[in-house]
Order: sequence, then C-alpha cells, then structure tokens
Amino acid sequence: MKETDKKYKVNEIFYSLQAEGYYTGTPAVFLRFSGCNRKCSFCDTDHEDGTYMTAEQIVDQLAQFPARHLVCTGGEPTLQLDSHLLRAIKAHHFYVQIETNGTLPIPVEVDWITCSPKTAPYNINRIDELKVVYQGQDVEPLIKLLPAGVYFLQPCSGNNIPETVQYILEHPHWRLSLQTHKMIDIR
Repeated sequence: MKETDKKYKVNEIFYSLQAEGYYTGTPAVFLRFSGCNRKCSFCDTDHEDGTYMTAEQIVDQLAQFPARHLVCTGGEPTLQLDSHLLRAIKAHHFYVQIETNGTLPIPVEVDWITCSPKTAPYNINRIDELKVVYQGQDVEPLIKLLPAGVYFLQPCSGNNIPETVQYILEHPHWRLSLQTHKMIDIR
C-alpha cells in the first residue's frame, strides 16, 4: 500500500480552545483519533466510533480553521499518527502538540509532547509536559520515571479539586491543570 492510500481512523476534528495544561486558552484545532491501548474509566472518547480518512482528507479539514496550533489526541494518537501524516500537516504550517499516554514512541515531527501516563510500561523519548490525572495516588515517582519540562496535576473529572490543590501545595513542583472546557461549557 502506498503512503497516499493509508487511512487513519478519526473520531472527530473540531476547533476550540486548548483547555488543559500548558497551552490553556490557546485557539487550537483538535484531531481526535479513535482507538486506544488503555481503556481508562474516566476517558471522554468513544474509541470505537470513527471515520477512515486519508492524510489529504485530514489536512483539508484542518486547514479550514484559522488557528495553526494542532492538538492530536484520542484515544491514543500514537497508534496511528505517523511521519507521513505529520509531514502533510506541517506543510500547512501547523504547530503540532500531542496528548499521549506515553506507551509508544513519538514521531520526530511533533513539536510539543504532553504525556498523561496511565499504567506502565512507558516507551517515550521526550516529554515537554507531564499531566497526571490525580486520584490520590503518590505521583512523585513519575518525576524520575518520566522527566519533563513542566508538571501538572489534574483533578479526576473535577471531583477531587481540594485534594489535588493540597497535594500541589505540599509538592510545589506540580502545577494545577483544570478542565476549563467543562467549566466554561465549550468543546
């Protein structure tokens, strides 16, 4: 099969604000892939739903939006995201951010890597931002296991904000990440 014939299973493409982590508030196009190698109970993606699209079809949709910040998410985007698709995206001058569980290598064309680890083993070569969904667990070992430029704790579905804040106050190398899209009712 030629690279141009390859199809990617896409859950949705939409335009909104990045609402979590380092780039909170940044206008961004979201490319949400279907499928995941982890099935977290708190995930907000239907992993079975999706449309098969070529790289050209994906880029045509992405390019319709005015922002050039792209967030590749899922599911787990590294199950599908490859250099062929990324080269097509980068040809349209996108800055590419990926949100990954850290279990698979990241293509070199990705500009910013947000790792939201779930369970080991991890196989990631670089992390710009470590964003951990906090459920009361000890997250300190992750700093040595998955070193990053910046560290965020995110309350699990907003249900444990006081506990998350208290943990951050006791461990000030962490920052708070809230799911602001849920707070201001946007996608």
